[in-house]
Amino acid sequence: MNIPTTTQSALHWTHLTPDSVEAWAELTNVLAEADGTGEFFEPEDLAEELEESGFTPETDSWAVWDEDRLVAYGQLRIATSLDEHGRARCWLGGGVHPQWRGRGIGRELVGRMEVRARELGAETHPGAPAFFRARGELEGSDARRLLTHLGYRVIRFFNDLARPVPGDPLTVPHIEGVELINPTDEHEEAVRVAHTIAFRDHWGSTPGSVESWHDFWTSRSGRKQLSTLAVDGDGQVLAYVMAGQWVPRELYITIVGTMPEARGRGLAAACLSRTLELAARSGEYDKVELSVDSESPTGATRLYERLGFAVERTTAAMDKDA
Repeated sequence: MNIPTTTQSALHWTHLTPDSVEAWAELTNVLAEADGTGEFFEPEDLAEELEESGFTPETDSWAVWDEDRLVAYGQLRIATSLDEHGRARCWLGGGVHPQWRGRGIGRELVGRMEVRARELGAETHPGAPAFFRARGELEGSDARRLLTHLGYRVIRFFNDLARPVPGDPLTVPHIEGVELINPTDEHEEAVRVAHTIAFRDHWGSTPGSVESWHDFWTSRSGRKQLSTLAVDGDGQVLAYVMAGQWVPRELYITIVGTMPEARGRGLAAACLSRTLELAARSGEYDKVELSVDSESPTGATRLYERLGFAVERTTAAMDKDA
């Protein structure tokens, strides 16, 4: 293995562009393997990120090059709504290629993102206090060590769970007065409203914009044909499971929710069981994954374990006052 000897002064700092998505995808997939996150992306997925509502790559992304090789990147996003404490949440994301770590690139990258986050947070939410949030990844990871050194602290843990497909057989229950269906484009707004209501009591959740929801709903990774809605006789959305795919033969459950007044009826389990059945029936998947707040108020981890999911890894969210 050739260990790079480039110094920071020889690196070129710019921002992410459509021309860099191939190199960006290569870097993110190296990070997924090296850091054990399992988060792999295709260039087309990352190209969509550059077009997301509320994200301006020219000012809110960073690309660090060693000649023609992308060795680090960063992204900044500001939540469109204040959190329950009236604060603006500034999401910092990114990573440094393992062979280029230990030379101050990560520290410099976080510093630049923090400076811009203060500016953008003040522009987006004038007068509101702000805080930084970043992923602390796995226990003992380079990311968590760096963030801890920079004053971040672990604020919450999240469990990544997985289930084999087909796995143990499941029965999709019949629930009186409820129909399980695939979402269509006509359900976009109804599911957005349901999701906003369902997650009001979930830690860290703030209402997103209509535009950002549309980005999610229409993304190339979405798999509506494997997603499930529970609707009543009037067509009202009571519960939902939305699925997506980034990795061949792996289905990812992006969101699961139940309206507060419909909880306790087994609707989320029914939706998820149907989605798992559809995935198995398709023959296109070997595994289904999802992520959940380890302290979810709905006891979601227990639900998933009853359906055959098992914890694969635990990651952390880390915060720092701006």
